[in-house]
Amino acid sequence: MDQNKSKSTSWLDGAAVGLSALCLIHCLALPLLVAGLPFFAQFSEGHLHAQMLVVVLPLSIIALSLGFRHHRSAVIVSTGIVGMAILTIGATIAHEQLGIVADRIFTIVGALVLATAHFYNTARTREHKSCP
Repeated sequence: MDQNKSKSTSWLDGAAVGLSALCLIHCLALPLLVAGLPFFAQFSEGHLHAQMLVVVLPLSIIALSLGFRHHRSAVIVSTGIVGMAILTIGATIAHEQLGIVADRIFTIVGALVLATAHFYNTARTREHKSCP
């Protein structure tokens, strides 16, 4: 059973890192796509960041919580919380009050911080599992 928990944690961390990467790609690629293909400019009006939080936040909370049970690293969990907070601020306050550029900056920074937390969460969980 202990091995199954490790596999589920790795899967959740991997999924969270993947979603963070999608956020990053979206933020970096969409402006280029819109500039190069004016037809797709209409799609830049949607606010995908806020919608993605509905998936990213619960997935990250579960993955970091399961990892914490194994490695007990408050630094990893704190880093994840900071990343989630930056993403949330970017998708809400920054988007509404500071504009799309601030939204993108917050999203990129938050995604990188959160992906780093998930990377270390996976690594430390595996490290903990391999120790007797």
